[in-house]
Amino acid sequence: MTSALDIAAIRAAATTIASEVRHTPMVLAEHDKVRLGGRVLMKLECLQVTGSFKPRGAMNTLRSLDPSEIHRGIITASGGNHGLAVAYAGYVAGAPATIFLPTSVSKAKIAKLEAWGATVVVEGAVWDEANRAALDEAERRGLTYIHPFADARVIAGQGTLGLEILEQAPDLDTILVAIGGGGLIAGIALAVKAVKPAIKVIGIEPTGAPTLYESLKAKKLVELARIDTAAGTLAPRKSAAINLEIIGKYVDEILLVSDEEMRDAARWLWFEHGIAAELSGAASLALLLSGRYKPKQAETVCALVCGAGTDGL
Repeated sequence: MTSALDIAAIRAAATTIASEVRHTPMVLAEHDKVRLGGRVLMKLECLQVTGSFKPRGAMNTLRSLDPSEIHRGIITASGGNHGLAVAYAGYVAGAPATIFLPTSVSKAKIAKLEAWGATVVVEGAVWDEANRAALDEAERRGLTYIHPFADARVIAGQGTLGLEILEQAPDLDTILVAIGGGGLIAGIALAVKAVKPAIKVIGIEPTGAPTLYESLKAKKLVELARIDTAAGTLAPRKSAAINLEIIGKYVDEILLVSDEEMRDAARWLWFEHGIAAELSGAASLALLLSGRYKPKQAETVCALVCGAGTDGL
């Protein structure tokens, strides 16, 4: 299943997308050292074009398509960030983009999608329901569907972030990564473990959407009966086999944080650093500020701030 997805594919993706994504900064978290512990670096992928890491995977997928697939239009379902990335890809390629969203997505993200020229359809209470509608629409109209996480090209694109992190901080001991469907952490874990096998990769999910946490515990894909989190970009009911396989092999541990802990972390990021992160973007700092993960004194940790927003403020 993952035979075509390796470090060579991720390095190739880095070359493919280099001119269309930003090399985002990494900064030292200098405040609240007693609460954070260790040496904490923040990778500010919230400053990526469209406000999250998602254009890495979307652009890598777009560049793999033939002109006819692009010309007839691209489509996806999203909690918001992947939709923005696909809208950006459509803008770059001059192709029509249709984005299906669940009702939980903020009006601000809908407005941003429309500003990129995308057609927005709101369908279903959660991503899984919006996704079924998007797949039906793709089949009906012959559109090219781009999956937000269960696609080797998307995972390879997201993995370029892992390579970038290690270029900026080669002495890193641990990376903290929020998990939605699992494409981001799968790509990062595969990349960094290939370069530095001893590095620790820790995933973070909301207590109200522990999709991969429960799947790893059960050693099979689990579909949650319900979702109970305000972090819509971290809230699919079910992941996919390709993601679970990679995460099971390369991710060391998945820990859970509450919505309130993510809100506290988002406020901390704003007041201490002037960074406007959405709940998912603040999840890595929530893990540290809550004490759910306590770095050792000499440990260097990268907290990935993966998405911008104001839902936690």
